[in-house]
Amino acid sequence: MTALPATASHTVRLRLTRRGRVVLAALASIPVVAGVTAMALFGANSAVADGVASSGATQAFDYVTVQAGETLWGLAEEIAPSADPREVIADIVSLNQLPSAEVQPGQKLAVPSEY
Repeated sequence: MTALPATASHTVRLRLTRRGRVVLAALASIPVVAGVTAMALFGANSAVADGVASSGATQAFDYVTVQAGETLWGLAEEIAPSADPREVIADIVSLNQLPSAEVQPGQKLAVPSEY
């Protein structure tokens, strides 16, 4: 019997076909797709939940209808005479997701009930 020398090693080369590369890439992308999907589904909900949790509780509000010639400044002074009108306006704009502080007659606005 002839023994193989200890220094001889056989190198096995792995060859992937095009189909093998496609399958490997598909398998590697599954966790990425699952992570993106989970973030899309649960990330938006947790952001809303974090906003509610940071405010301490859900915010209750009442509705008012804007009259002709009425501004948010006048409405803020009427609703909360002892509060800074700028803060009240900021709360109303934020709550109603208004693009600006301009309002139209007949517009229905949610107003935080804390005022």
